[in-house]
Amino acid sequence: MSAELQTRASRFNVFPAGEYNRYVTGHPEATPYHSSAWLQAAESAYGHTGWLISVHHNEKLCGVLPLVEVKPPIGSGSLVSLPFCDLGGVLADDTEIRGRLITEARKLAETNRIKTLEIRDGGVALNAAKDATGEQNQQRIEALPGNTKVRMLCDLPENSEALFKSYKPKLRSQIRKAEKNGLRAELRTEADAVNLFYDVFAQNMRRLGSPVHSLHWFQDLKAAYGDDMLIGLVFQNHKPVGAGIVLLGGKEACIPWASTLEEFNRLAPNMLLYWTLLSHVCDLGCTRFDFGRSTLDEGTYRFKKQWGAQPYELIWSEYRNGEQNPPRVDAGGTGISTASRLRPLIENIWRQLPLPFANWLGPKLRRYITL
Repeated sequence: MSAELQTRASRFNVFPAGEYNRYVTGHPEATPYHSSAWLQAAESAYGHTGWLISVHHNEKLCGVLPLVEVKPPIGSGSLVSLPFCDLGGVLADDTEIRGRLITEARKLAETNRIKTLEIRDGGVALNAAKDATGEQNQQRIEALPGNTKVRMLCDLPENSEALFKSYKPKLRSQIRKAEKNGLRAELRTEADAVNLFYDVFAQNMRRLGSPVHSLHWFQDLKAAYGDDMLIGLVFQNHKPVGAGIVLLGGKEACIPWASTLEEFNRLAPNMLLYWTLLSHVCDLGCTRFDFGRSTLDEGTYRFKKQWGAQPYELIWSEYRNGEQNPPRVDAGGTGISTASRLRPLIENIWRQLPLPFANWLGPKLRRYITL
């Protein structure tokens, strides 16, 4: 078989998108991020170059590795699969093809004089093993460093009624609390809902002290994903106080961004937001919901766990100057080293910026932060 394999690196905009998307749709490890729509938005919104490493066997596609070349004004930049999300790594029919894809990606990095190649893959469930009593074994989790990042995944039942019944009484009461507090939720697919999402998201990013993505990025994502991008909104009267984006791909849904306005958190808008999105994708026939990346045992981890999400490995492999570094899963959330003593100071300064200025400056920085 090896002699008949053909491996090549292609610019995203010249590779047949239909062929690529058909392979992604049929691969069991594919995520909504693997869609060509993600690469399309990265090119159109931020001007980054999209690449596809592919392997064909007798002209049939049998492996892909999507990559985005992120080159800042200063420095050599990086080649990432994929930037701005948790994962988007290799999809292949077998281990030999996987190896060919990675080898070709390393050659591409060398040809383009890029020092860093990063491939973000998902791994197995961290608590999949069970002891003699049938209880989930927590040893693997307890042995991990406290700053370990994991992917939180939840299996969904056949419909939203069964999903609601599976929740503990406390969670069900919190969902109802938001409605009793006068909040209402809507799920929208039209393009102009992006602006309502961004109003909430941009305010929350400034509160967190983190540069915000551009509005153009979300608009281009919506244009690329179409109806496979859902926007959940929570209102108090006519004011958006919570918002989230869900991407669909096959039987999986993922939520890369969700925000609420801090001054309204006492009304529990986040509970209503997540229930609205979860119930909708469940009734659409999705069987798995990806809550995204969290640090073990921190607040967002516990929040996602109450919805039934379980931790899975995130394996980020980095190659610098052609040599592989040890896999890492401890990346921070803002693109600033967690070891940096300057980070709290920078975040505090960012929080003090006027919102219009933060929304102007943030995207100019955020486009080069691949996390």
